[in-house]
Amino acid sequence: MFLEVIKAEYIDGYRLRLFFNNGEVRVADLLPSLKGEVFEPLHDLEMFKRFTINFNTVVWENEADFASEYLYEISKPIPYSFDEDKKTGMVADDSCFDYKA
Repeated sequence: MFLEVIKAEYIDGYRLRLFFNNGEVRVADLLPSLKGEVFEPLHDLEMFKRFTINFNTVVWENEADFASEYLYEISKPIPYSFDEDKKTGMVADDSCFDYKA
């Protein structure tokens, strides 16, 4: 199966909650990966927060992106469940994991 990011949510710092097409929800801390000229602008947290899903992965306005397979590899799985409230849909519970560096 080709891994695709179908949804992403900003958590805090440089962490994103990533929803993959295989049904997994994972958390990635991207700060250690923000190396090189194309990723330098993403050290500005406000710019980092402005991402979209395009080409099956997370993409920023300066066209920086990571392969979805890379995001999967560096992220950690988190438990998730379907919330009964139809407004919120899928809820990921990452409270039992400490991802802070």
